[in-house]
Amino acid sequence: MNTPTKTLLVICGPTCCGKTDLAVEQAKKLTTEIVSADSRQFYKEMSIGTAKPTNDELQGIKCHLVDFLSIHQNYTISDYEKDALDKINKIFEKSDTAILCGGSGLFIKAVCEGLDKMPPADENLRKQLAELWEKGKKEKLISMLNELDSTTVKNIDINNPRRVIRALEVSILTGKPFSTFKNKKTTKRDFQVRYLFLNPPRVELYDRINQRVDRMLENGLVKEVENLLPFRHLTPLQTVGYQELFRYFDKEISLVTATEMIKRNTRRYAKRQITWFKKVLAEAPGTPIPLSRSNP
Repeated sequence: MNTPTKTLLVICGPTCCGKTDLAVEQAKKLTTEIVSADSRQFYKEMSIGTAKPTNDELQGIKCHLVDFLSIHQNYTISDYEKDALDKINKIFEKSDTAILCGGSGLFIKAVCEGLDKMPPADENLRKQLAELWEKGKKEKLISMLNELDSTTVKNIDINNPRRVIRALEVSILTGKPFSTFKNKKTTKRDFQVRYLFLNPPRVELYDRINQRVDRMLENGLVKEVENLLPFRHLTPLQTVGYQELFRYFDKEISLVTATEMIKRNTRRYAKRQITWFKKVLAEAPGTPIPLSRSNP
């Protein structure tokens, strides 16, 4: 079997671990470009709260699939797989290496291994479940999913309505746990994959997260969220940094409390990312052991 001549360098890890800096460093060294795998940075209206890389941070390196969607557009992981592969193949026309950089594990997995084979969507059921979420029945939906498929509850971001609703939808329609539909076979790609997993010491990572949240607030996060209040029901806004400040504007909590909750929830999110990447990368094809680097 011939070894692919092109390499996709996947730089992954938890939020705030230094992925962008390392990706830019490697892109300059390899004369290549970056494709983002951060699903929160897709959206034009969400900049401060998603820590999009600035022009200064990118240092002239092209970073694709950032700031290209509106929160009003429907965009699936299948759409991303197609778009990301298209960008990667165009990069391969100019370079032997392309870089995929981000912390959205399922999006990275879709590019490197292909999507799991799932039953088709049921729009009516999905709409009913989405309405329950929007009416504040999140805990009820998570409890329902836990009864049908506790494995999935342990392995997805339960604060992401899209993940919870899709898992419930499949479990209800088929009578089988969503987790049983996970495809163990990978889609053969015509490039090899090399993973670089960044995992700084936990104390250092948490300190960086706290400092980043403070910078976001200094840079105008509260105003950004205020401008998005009319659209708070949209799926892209069901995320850390926005949900807490929506509660502040509802006068449920103070700004100080909202800030501490953002820091706490971001730390928890980072912990889940680390757990997910360790498990998935240990099973990833094409690479024996994911590389690690502390304090990038």
